[in-house]
Amino acid sequence: MPIFQTLDRRHLMLGSAALAASAPLLSHAQEPSQRDDTVARPDLTGKTILITGSSSGFGRLGAEHYARLGARVFATMRNLPRAEADALRELAERESLEIEVVEIDVTSDASVQAGVDTVLDRTGGTLDVLVNNAGIAVTGPVEVQDMTATQLIFDTNVMGCHRLVRAVLPAMRAQGSGLIVPVSSQLGRLIIPGIGHYSATKFALEAMSEQLAYELVPHGIDVSIIQPGGYPTQIWANQNRYSGALKARSDAERLAAYPAMTARMGGSDGSGSTTDPMDVPRAIAEIIAMPQGKRPLRRAVHPTDRPQEAANAALAEAQIAFLGESPYGPAIKAVHGS
Repeated sequence: MPIFQTLDRRHLMLGSAALAASAPLLSHAQEPSQRDDTVARPDLTGKTILITGSSSGFGRLGAEHYARLGARVFATMRNLPRAEADALRELAERESLEIEVVEIDVTSDASVQAGVDTVLDRTGGTLDVLVNNAGIAVTGPVEVQDMTATQLIFDTNVMGCHRLVRAVLPAMRAQGSGLIVPVSSQLGRLIIPGIGHYSATKFALEAMSEQLAYELVPHGIDVSIIQPGGYPTQIWANQNRYSGALKARSDAERLAAYPAMTARMGGSDGSGSTTDPMDVPRAIAEIIAMPQGKRPLRRAVHPTDRPQEAANAALAEAQIAFLGESPYGPAIKAVHGS
């Protein structure tokens, strides 16, 4: 009998980390405006923050949270005009928050550059923080991932982040400061079978961001990678759409080779999480408020399940052993706080 064919839901859950393997955790959360932001309220007054993927999830919650802490927020999303943008503008006006909605499609070079140019024009050419939050998930076995799905997820989760980094870094280098916050996942360090290329893109994002952290030390720019566990956000409803479309165009022989995995594609029930998505914006806000040069390279975020922390520690130790006494050593040690 093929591997995984007899595995039940409990075996595939593997705690909250299996968010994309079986139950993609559709939103049981409260509406963003009903959130309790009374815990861990650092002062972000005067900070300018650009967030991608602000129509829902961590991006939308973050836009509100950072603005309530005093920041000027540029909340970006694609396909304007749209109802989510109108709702965010109405909230900002109602609460007198400094939130501006800017159109950015992270898969488009032109859209990214135009959006960042708009932000820099409004700030006088400066930017304190980039939160690279936009991302998607497509489930299913690796063999089932066709080139359309593969190109889409890498273009969004990896190249989209790279486009934003390239667009904002000239301004950050000119001012001699800044913070880049890639939103990765615990699945950027660990792997669950059946989640397509999601881990592959997050592993790539982790590597690209860590390399960037070392290279930016001389410019006074920090990189802090956020690694959430399982949270109920809209990304998983979108996942059903992408995965369902992939399943519909896949050939029957490939689907039949992995029955337990492909049966769930596009139809996950969204149950299994009571975690608070506000954990992620709160963690990011705390990091933004830290002194330059003192921010962590990585922050695992989940109330109970953070299995990636062991990998983070082991790989940091290996990196220091590998290059700590080389000419790269000062940057490596600065990033890892050694």
